[in-house]
Amino acid sequence: MTTPTYTRADFQTDQEVRWCPGCGDYTILASVQGFMADLGVKREEIVFISGIGCSSRFPYYMNTYGMHTIHGRAPAIASGLSSSRPDLSVWVITGDGDALSIGGNHLIHALRRNMNIKILLFNNQIYGLTKGQYSPTSEIGKRTKSTPMGSIDYPFNPVSLALGAEATFVGRTLDMDRNHTQSLLKAAHEHQGSALIEIYQNCNVFNDKAFIALTGKGEREHNRINLEAGEPIIFGADDEKAVVLRDGQCHIVDRAAVDASEILVHDPERQDPTIAFSLSRLSHNPDGPTPLGIIRKVQRPTYESVMSAQLVEAQSDRGPGDLSALLASHGTWTVD
Repeated sequence: MTTPTYTRADFQTDQEVRWCPGCGDYTILASVQGFMADLGVKREEIVFISGIGCSSRFPYYMNTYGMHTIHGRAPAIASGLSSSRPDLSVWVITGDGDALSIGGNHLIHALRRNMNIKILLFNNQIYGLTKGQYSPTSEIGKRTKSTPMGSIDYPFNPVSLALGAEATFVGRTLDMDRNHTQSLLKAAHEHQGSALIEIYQNCNVFNDKAFIALTGKGEREHNRINLEAGEPIIFGADDEKAVVLRDGQCHIVDRAAVDASEILVHDPERQDPTIAFSLSRLSHNPDGPTPLGIIRKVQRPTYESVMSAQLVEAQSDRGPGDLSALLASHGTWTVD
């Protein structure tokens, strides 16, 4: 099979890109289009499925197959497509409101089933499309049009949620870091099974500079914990901070205060998700040192592969199914 040769322009459509000027979605779109051009997969074998929200305009701007579905249901639609067409590369585009509010159950069940779909969760900690209400990831005390006295809801940590749902691949990146984003997209594509990438995305209209601790020129070098498999977890402007494991929990310490052997070596392929979960809790909100990169990457049979094997087994053991017999089997009765 000939590998297709594309450029980013091949994945651009004739649709006017309509986000607010300065929105982080533009950078994410450029990152995804550039990544797809280098992927070596035919455009006809790629599908983008979205729900509702600013991020969900994404399929209109990708010159692939796509579907703009309904609020929160993109993982369900994507699961059905991937089950029936496992040969396709299926991507879900969603936001913190779409995925974690009305779509919460669809998200966690797609992850626990290990559907072979790749979920990009744009997290701007606000409802953008409906003009600035608080979202499931907004911090406590957030004043918005729907919380004029400040939010009293405890926010979700999307990475922690995904790990709790037994997702086999979980990562986190930033909208403005194109190289880092594309490296995670590549790893997610190569992973067999569910993959969730949380992308911190700036909404410069309703929640500007929400991630300044990770993007600000004077702050980012102190707060980005860049995770690399097989490497000790150290960070800071002069690598002066480290992460250690004590009593089963991850802690940030001064590197000079501990022996090098105590520093936690990152292992995203560890089957037990306990340490990965603890890493995700180092910063519940991105206002301090925050892990970025691949947090978990383990292997487990995909839902599609197990389902296919089950169908083959059923057909070989019992022959073709009989729908009429099934409908008239146990659990039926006659009403006089």
